[in-house]
Amino acid sequence: MINMSHFLPFKFLRRKRRRVQHTLARTYQTISTASVDALWQKIIDLADVSWHPLLASTNVPRGLVAKPGLIYEAVTRLGPLPIRIFVERVDHRELLSIRILALPGIEERVTYEIKSTVCGTCIAYSVTLQGWLSPLIWSLIRPYSARVASDLAQAAEGAIAGNLQPPDRGCFDF
Repeated sequence: MINMSHFLPFKFLRRKRRRVQHTLARTYQTISTASVDALWQKIIDLADVSWHPLLASTNVPRGLVAKPGLIYEAVTRLGPLPIRIFVERVDHRELLSIRILALPGIEERVTYEIKSTVCGTCIAYSVTLQGWLSPLIWSLIRPYSARVASDLAQAAEGAIAGNLQPPDRGCFDF
C-alpha cells in the first residue's frame, strides 16, 4: 500500500480554512430629564418602536413587554428586510440585552442600560457587531445608531410633557 502523504506537498494536507471574523463595538450615551421608569417603559414596550431610527414595526402585540427568551420579528426602515430579535437578558429598570439576527454572516448584540445620576437619567446604548459582514453593515447603520439613545430620551421626555400639560379648556369650562 502506498502512502500518498509522502508524495503530496505538506501545505496541501494541512490546509485549514481561515475565517475572517470582525468585531465592532460602540457605546452611545445621553442624559435625559425623564425618570428611570418612563425610559424603562419606552424600552420594554416592544410594540412601540416609533422612537427607534432603524426599526419600523414589530410583530409583537400591544402591551407585551420584554422577557428573556422572547423571539420576535421586526422590519427595518432601511428596506423590507425582516429581522429576528431574541431577548437575552432583562434586569428590571436597569438593562435590556437583545440579539439581532438579520443575515447570515452578521450578528448584532444591542444593550440598553439606564442609570440614575445627579444630572438626570443616563441612557447607554451599546452595539456590538460580529461576523465577516460587520464592516459593511456598520457603514450602513452607524449614523442611525448614533441617534438611538437621544431619540429614546426625547420620546420619553415628550410622553411626560404630554401627560403634564393641562387640557385646553375655555374660560367657562368648569
